[in-house]
Amino acid sequence: MKTGIVFPHHEIGTDPGAIRAFATGAESLGADHLLIYDHVLGAERDRPGGFQGPYDKDVQFHEPFTLLSYLAAVTSSIELVTTVLILPQRQTALVAKQAAELAILSENRFRMGVGTGWNAVEYEALNEDFNSRGRRQTEQVELLRRFWCEDAFSFEGEFHKVTQAGINPRPSTPVPIWFGGGAPALLTRCARLGDGWMPLMGPNDAAAAALASLKEQREAAGLSWDGFGIQAQAQAGGGTTERWHSHFGKWQALGATHMAFATHNAGSDSVDEHLQSFEAYLEAVKD
Repeated sequence: MKTGIVFPHHEIGTDPGAIRAFATGAESLGADHLLIYDHVLGAERDRPGGFQGPYDKDVQFHEPFTLLSYLAAVTSSIELVTTVLILPQRQTALVAKQAAELAILSENRFRMGVGTGWNAVEYEALNEDFNSRGRRQTEQVELLRRFWCEDAFSFEGEFHKVTQAGINPRPSTPVPIWFGGGAPALLTRCARLGDGWMPLMGPNDAAAAALASLKEQREAAGLSWDGFGIQAQAQAGGGTTERWHSHFGKWQALGATHMAFATHNAGSDSVDEHLQSFEAYLEAVKD
């Protein structure tokens, strides 16, 4: 199972030097991949109608495409991953263009995890419909792959219309698309359209059932399970050497292919402390 790290979106701050040091330090320690979360907006909790989300306007989230482009320039081997990009609140052709450029500049080190999100405040501000986000995501994935592979084409769906147009430059290979979430409808989309799954749960019975469903649906669609990835996450906060080792082993037994370690919300105040926490995790889970 490949091991990586989650970008500490809020605690890292805005110093480019610290951001560079975190990414290059993680790469030096052997991180195979780096995950970044995505939110465009934070909301005021006492806004009209209230706001009950797990984060608000005071929590920082760096913009994924911009940040990962910067990290592509200062690293050489680490895979750059969105976990997850809230795809339906974005313009599909623009995402295709941005993802293609990041894939080109990183020499195909970009993996795009996508989700539908939960924050209607963002959808409102970005002028997209929150209630149709699942259907829109399905159509977007089809369209993204056509943009990455075809010179010019026409497309007319429920949400998009393209008339003999395309992006240029295009990546030398399509960007891998992994789906995040656990709802039944999401698992169906993931099984039929995805290159991998990013669960939002632990290595429990629900995860085992979801994996069984994914396998069954891919088999029914004539799609191979070989090469289909599973991206799990572990948390530094509240963890111990024994708990990390056990958690890692359980995901490994379920068939996970990737594990990323999240160092935020665990009391780390500096880049060195985040990296030391990751180093301790690597030591805990090694064979």
